[in-house]
Amino acid sequence: MSSEERCHVLSGNNEHVILTKPSPAETPFPRLITLELPRIALPAVDPTAAREFAVEVVRKLRDAGHQALWAGGCVRDQLLGIMPKDYDVATSARPEQVRDVFGHRRSLPIGAAFGVITVLGPKPAGQIEVATFRRDAGYSDGRHPDSVTFSDAKEDAQRRDFTINGLFYDPVVEQVIDYVGGQDDLQAGVIRAIGVPRDRITEDKLRMLRAVRFAAKFGFTIENKTLAAVQEQSNELVIVSAERIAEELRKMLTLERRRLAVELLSQAQLLEIILPEARGVHTQAWQQTLTMLERLQAPTFPQGLALLLRPLAETPDALAQLVDLVCRRLKLSVEELTQVQRLLREEPLLRRASEFTWPKLQRLLATPGVESILDFAAAVSSVLDPNPMELDLCNRMLDLPAALMNPLPLINGEDLKLLGLPPGPQFRIILDQVRDAQLESLINTPEEALQMASKLAAVPS
Repeated sequence: MSSEERCHVLSGNNEHVILTKPSPAETPFPRLITLELPRIALPAVDPTAAREFAVEVVRKLRDAGHQALWAGGCVRDQLLGIMPKDYDVATSARPEQVRDVFGHRRSLPIGAAFGVITVLGPKPAGQIEVATFRRDAGYSDGRHPDSVTFSDAKEDAQRRDFTINGLFYDPVVEQVIDYVGGQDDLQAGVIRAIGVPRDRITEDKLRMLRAVRFAAKFGFTIENKTLAAVQEQSNELVIVSAERIAEELRKMLTLERRRLAVELLSQAQLLEIILPEARGVHTQAWQQTLTMLERLQAPTFPQGLALLLRPLAETPDALAQLVDLVCRRLKLSVEELTQVQRLLREEPLLRRASEFTWPKLQRLLATPGVESILDFAAAVSSVLDPNPMELDLCNRMLDLPAALMNPLPLINGEDLKLLGLPPGPQFRIILDQVRDAQLESLINTPEEALQMASKLAAVPS
């Protein structure tokens, strides 16, 4: 690439944008080529401080002679009686004018190529994205606009995804500005694409998942033409990066209405794209899975995903292979993969707790994170087991004093080395047997443990 066409890498909330030189026929804004990267978690902010800062941003832009309004999700949430977690401001000011108002030290040109400046507030208030009113031109990659031109509020509303997200609000005079019928759809509980649904979905395939998530989050229905547009283009979800699909799933599977989210994914013909292995699952098994999903007490993403995968394989080995395949396909973290594997491996053990020796069960219950396994097992047990006695046993054991539930081991590998034993697989066998004897109160001191270890080491393997 020539120096004239060199790339500038801009860091957005969850992606890097590489800007290339526009053709002479294009607007002065570069073509956008986007590389999806994992979302970076931002520190929590104080909702009250964030709101006050959002009002201040609008006032300062107004004082400088520009139009400025709250836009998108914060308006929607406010009208639903939900305290917004963050705020976006839309303005007539150009990016360079926004930076002039707030100063270069308090503003970051992260998304300046498409009209977005990040304005930094006081620490409790977080930051606000201030975006110039714009019109998008073409979505050749099915995800991002090829170029943008600055416009006005009415045109800016038309480029957004759904009517409930296309609202503006003037916090100074406390007035909603609605060019797309978003207020009516909020009252009716409807997710409706702005303009022609097919066009909105064609522009950005991620909107298919967003339609499902918003419907499940608020308990809304997806308007018929919007749903039809999603169904028509569901096969094109593959255009969306695995990371973004996974991020939407993380949100859906931890919603209060997570069962509805999965049912809508199926209705929209998206589930078979995300999880093609679910196509052949028996109807009764799937309905049981959905019931388990809604009975999780404090759902986590690994729990939700584990439940979806649970009925899709007939043996533990096949299930472990399936988990590995799906987690890699979604590009989940090693930690998430490990958690899903552990949930599915240990859940059936806890539901048969009385069948195991005390040392084996004790080791299971003493492992960090066992509460999540028990919650998962309880959701499964509530559907499949006639009574919860096994899990009651586990919970009673967890109430034991720490000294009984998980006493410190009497010896470790270093002690075995001092006995002259060479490191190797035999170490784990000896340590496990000594630990079992300790938990069963057959030995009680390090000296007794070392004596037992010496005897075990003398026995030919």
